[in-house]
Amino acid sequence: MRWFRAALVATLVVAACAHAPQTTVTAAPASFVSQTAIRVEPDSIVVARLIDEGMRRSHAAADLEYLSDVIGPRLAGSPEMVRANQWTQQKFHDYGMDSTSLEGFAFGVPWIRGPATARMLAPQRRELIAVSWAWAPSTNGPLSGDVVLVDSRTQADFDRRFAGKLRDKWVMIGPAYALANPDGPHSAADSIRVDSLRRSAAAHTDEERKFMPSRAALLANEQIAGVIRDGAKEFGLLTMSGSPSAISLYPQVVISNENYAQFERLLRGGEQVRFQADVKNTFGPRPVQQYNTVGEIRGSEKPDEIVLVGAHLDSWDLATGATDNGAGAVAVLEAARILASAGERPKRTIRFVLFGAEEEGLFGSQAYAAAHRSELDSYQAVLVLDNGSGRITGMELQNRNDLHDMWATMMQPLASLGSLYARPGVKTGTDHLSFLPYGVPAFNYDQLSRGYEHTHHSQVDDFDHVVPSDVAQAATVMAVNAWQLAELPALLPRGPKT
Repeated sequence: MRWFRAALVATLVVAACAHAPQTTVTAAPASFVSQTAIRVEPDSIVVARLIDEGMRRSHAAADLEYLSDVIGPRLAGSPEMVRANQWTQQKFHDYGMDSTSLEGFAFGVPWIRGPATARMLAPQRRELIAVSWAWAPSTNGPLSGDVVLVDSRTQADFDRRFAGKLRDKWVMIGPAYALANPDGPHSAADSIRVDSLRRSAAAHTDEERKFMPSRAALLANEQIAGVIRDGAKEFGLLTMSGSPSAISLYPQVVISNENYAQFERLLRGGEQVRFQADVKNTFGPRPVQQYNTVGEIRGSEKPDEIVLVGAHLDSWDLATGATDNGAGAVAVLEAARILASAGERPKRTIRFVLFGAEEEGLFGSQAYAAAHRSELDSYQAVLVLDNGSGRITGMELQNRNDLHDMWATMMQPLASLGSLYARPGVKTGTDHLSFLPYGVPAFNYDQLSRGYEHTHHSQVDDFDHVVPSDVAQAATVMAVNAWQLAELPALLPRGPKT
């Protein structure tokens, strides 16, 4: 099928995003940019009421525990994801929204994870912890083969060293992800070494950048047994990703960074490495719809102008998705409850959206933006939370440095919730990106890590790693900021449309 084969092109794009939760690019200091003159009313009585409600009567911990422990992982296309949509819609209703809805969008074929086992057969026999990469097929029984490190970065080098030599081989597609020894001494030299190794592993030349997206198709043509992927985290933790827009034509198995690095050392030392995997996955027979859960508080004076508060509801399935992004989704639910409890109706409509299928490529937010494009010129701003369960520390300005003073002023009434800043920079990797091409001012909050580099996409993303008081703080900050944006005298200046 055409979409099945075309999906190969995107495989490495998804893989490249798997190692880091989000990235930040520092921009010019806001002080160098002339500021848009915006008057933010203090609303001290309402803001104080919102803070009191959010921090003293929070529902965040109970809701997040239920979402994580009872509903569980919310892989896009799964029955659990539909259950989460229905539960959050009911919660929006219970928390006093004027309206709620489930907005459907096309997703792709569902994929169901099955059991997976793996072992090293040579030079020693050893059982390994392993899982399948998402949207990769089964092995159809135990599949053994020699391991080859395919570290080519150009087509010419691949043709010279590997073409015609990979049939029935298990392929490693690059060096181990560089990690500092977590139990070793922390030094500047070690950090420099790790940063240097990570930079050297990235494509730099035009020839390298052209080759990387074509590598998956080359491996499929070689009829390899499958690909071995690096878990890319400490302590045997595994990184998960994949997408129905990048369905693999061969099995892909993720093993720990420690095991992957051992394989690399053995191969570079001239040792034979043999690997066996037995993976059982299932694909759905046809594409399915997924849903965004929507609730809103209707504006009293400018109901057609909208402040959108959002987070993605879906998760990966190695754990229960508590920090990525159950915490963000529950913070949005809680922000809705806080605002509805305030006893005041905002001038503009505040809409709360829990996006589906973010993890596979921003499917839900892109579909939402496309479906609502005729009204996006009337969107005041989009606020997104998607960096774990840590408290909000500030706002990165997404190249809207002209709004620095506005954001700094908006954060001032929240000083009791911690030091909050506005700073230059650009965030990638989550749902606010879907609104930027339409010129909507869209932002993703900065948060404390709270171990997010470990829980992100891994098998320990569970409620035990959540900091409930931080989720309550994040919900309260979002509620106050949404209120402030809804009360501004005019719409914010649009960004560039692309």
